[in-house]
Amino acid sequence: MNLLKALLLTCALGISGIALAADGSVTISSPADGAKVGTSGINVAYSVVTGPKGDHVHFYVDDKEVKVLHELKGTYTVDSLKAGAHTLCIKIVDKSHTPIGVEKCIKVTAG
Repeated sequence: MNLLKALLLTCALGISGIALAADGSVTISSPADGAKVGTSGINVAYSVVTGPKGDHVHFYVDDKEVKVLHELKGTYTVDSLKAGAHTLCIKIVDKSHTPIGVEKCIKVTAG
């Protein structure tokens, strides 16, 4: 009986994961959330699954769009940041550049 419950739970979690992936996802693998970074040449490694509603992604620094990214996996280099706290975000957008509500943001401190 425990084996049956484990199998059913595994299936349910798998289906749930598929449903979430269908909406799209954004991962920022570096720098880590809360990291201390330099003030120039900050490499942001990311991976995106656009899902059926998304087309590409936009990169934001402190709520300002700074770059349109068409690669779904790669590294974007932030040329410079003023010393202090900043928020870096990647948002999935549709063909008309409207965010679809799937994003990942991290906070970094430059200095």
